[in-house]
Amino acid sequence: MANSKTLWIPAEESIKQANLTAFIDWVNQRGVSVTDYASLYRWSIDHSDLFWSCFWEFGGITCSRRWDRVVDNPDAMPGASWFPGARLNFTENLLRFKDDRTAIIACTEDRSEQKLTYAELNVEVARCAGFLKSSGVEAGDRVAGYITNGVEAVIAMLAATSLGAIWSSCSPDFGVKGVLDRFAQIEPKILFAVDGYRYNGRRHSILERVQSVIQSIPAIEKTVIIPFLDESPVISGVPNSILWQEALTNSTELEFQQLPFEHPLFIMYSSGTTGKPKCIMHGAGGSLIQHLKEHRLHTDLKRDDVLFFFTTCGWMMWNWLVSALASGCTLVLYDGSPFYPSGNAMWAMSERLGITIFGTSARFISTCAKQGMTPGRDHDLSAMRILLSTGSPLAPEGFDYVYRSINEDVQLSSMSGGTDIMGCFVMGNPIGPVYRGEIQCRALGMAVDVFDEGKPVRGRQGELVCTKPFPSMPLGFWNEPDDSRYRAAYFERFEGVWAHGDYAEVTDHGGLIIYGRSDAVLNPGGVRIGTAEIYSQVEKIEEVVESLCIGQRFDGDVRIVLFVVSPNWQFVILCMDIRSRILRLWQILKPCSIFRTWLSFKNSI
Repeated sequence: MANSKTLWIPAEESIKQANLTAFIDWVNQRGVSVTDYASLYRWSIDHSDLFWSCFWEFGGITCSRRWDRVVDNPDAMPGASWFPGARLNFTENLLRFKDDRTAIIACTEDRSEQKLTYAELNVEVARCAGFLKSSGVEAGDRVAGYITNGVEAVIAMLAATSLGAIWSSCSPDFGVKGVLDRFAQIEPKILFAVDGYRYNGRRHSILERVQSVIQSIPAIEKTVIIPFLDESPVISGVPNSILWQEALTNSTELEFQQLPFEHPLFIMYSSGTTGKPKCIMHGAGGSLIQHLKEHRLHTDLKRDDVLFFFTTCGWMMWNWLVSALASGCTLVLYDGSPFYPSGNAMWAMSERLGITIFGTSARFISTCAKQGMTPGRDHDLSAMRILLSTGSPLAPEGFDYVYRSINEDVQLSSMSGGTDIMGCFVMGNPIGPVYRGEIQCRALGMAVDVFDEGKPVRGRQGELVCTKPFPSMPLGFWNEPDDSRYRAAYFERFEGVWAHGDYAEVTDHGGLIIYGRSDAVLNPGGVRIGTAEIYSQVEKIEEVVESLCIGQRFDGDVRIVLFVVSPNWQFVILCMDIRSRILRLWQILKPCSIFRTWLSFKNSI
């Protein structure tokens, strides 16, 4: 990728005003000598204790007791313990602002909007915390949300974590089994649930599902029903339930339980190929300092920004988005289909609300491109200065589309990390250029590398790893004292090294290319092919709406099987043996266009 095209270069004034520039100046005033991102990154890895302690001060983290040391067992992976002795509260740091600036704008498919100022948010969180406290919730208890992405979700989470309770959530489109596979493992004391949700113009009631969940989890003592479909839903059939507006009646003073840095904050879920989802515990301090770093330094988030990320309460990007309250910006929440009532819904919302940092998935960008949308021409997106992309690798053609059809003067910040680390390994650099098809940089404080056969490699593909501890590493898996599954999940491949499960390459620019999950890397005839490489070619073809690529053991080797969906929802299965380059069509429903699709892909690899 040495000749990757430069698509964007930050203006000199933007570099001067960037938080990252201010941080470089700040650490240099304390005896460090760094001049640019590359030297700052190297310092953050070689002196990780100094980096994280400096950022604690720079980020203004609020605590009732200062830490004794930055890290115990700094070479243990896993086993390092961060900021022992510190006492803090996650919610207190997110609610440090109490003024009349808008904290949240919650939008739905029907374009209705609900706004809360920071002052109002503090009041509502206090009321909800009062309800939880009167219901017997204490530090360490679990509080769960079966919930839409609205203000109530944010209020309930902040109220729970203000008491030291552990928050866990999933979106209302989950079926009963999906919810039980998650919540039955952690046994929440209180459940917040909506009466239903809207998607693509349709109403979906979930009260019967909520009732089934409650009946299957005896630990749930109370359920708070949040009206979303109806103003006054009938909840008589839901045991031990109370409506949201009835639960939040008492106005009390908000108190913040002061807890250790590594006190559990969130339980997230990561599904494997077998068994129930893994319940990943994340600590309050680690999540806070990681998100602050990513927001302030890598996303250049400031108080006057309007930040949006398209997500649900079942994805870690929701937790990441809400943490941005600590920077005092305005959050935009959205619940529903991103393409309702029209394909331009998100871009129209961005224009209407003056969104400055727009976050979405690579799939959303590729869908907009395939539908021929020209958001930059059809909408005023001049306020947008950063576009975030994650969820899957963004193909080089996606980069082209952003700068051609969305905004030619936007920083395209592709990111990659995940639920496992409650953050990112690689992400944006506001003071550096954007190269076509590349994630800009390895994240500060994250000793990211690419291994092949257990050794670092450059300019070719390998396993994405992290060789040193970092604060947002999981505390472990829920209810697993010996950490056996935790160690097997991340440290079995390389001793003392976090193997993330992504297939990646470090470029000549110091950036990263993600090729997809390493457990999905295909190996026909000994030739390793990342699935993202295949998708990047298939997505160029107009006749392909969706595709899925897998490897299948066949005749002592591996062959590639590609499932393709056409616009009229017909599908074909295409199979190719790399060794002999023999093309076989198992089922052909649109011979001409699909054959052209397959040949285009075949000739590209």
